[in-house]
Formats: sequence, C-alpha cells, structure tokens
Amino acid sequence: MIKISIEVKSGTARFDVAAQAESIEEALEIAKGYNSGKECKVVFPIDPEVFFVEDGLSRGGVVVKIAA
Repeated sequence: MIKISIEVKSGTARFDVAAQAESIEEALEIAKGYNSGKECKVVFPIDPEVFFVEDGLSRGGVVVKIAA
C-alpha cells in the first residue's frame, strides 16, 4: 500500500487530500471519485518517509483532507 498527497482544485478553491491505495494511479482515481468534477493531481515531490504504508484496516480508498 502507498499513501500520497493529491491537490484538489475547483475554481479558486484548493485543498490537499491524502489517499491510500495499491498504486499511485488508483489513489488518484479514488480521490477523483470523492471529488467529482474537480481537478485532481498528485503533489510532487512525494514524501519517501510516508509513501509506503502497512496494509491496515482498509484495502485502499482512504481519503483524508490534509490542508485548507
């Protein structure tokens, strides 16, 4: 499992979410699913210290807002 930050934009509003999934592509698709109609893109650089996560209680799909 991996965890990445994804920037979500809608007009002038912008915030970051953390998404956990099996791959970067899957994490991005999950974020897009939760934020329909908004632009979503991976935040680079990816933090190597939090990129790999243990397969915990969920099998991906975790999306948490991390910044306003």
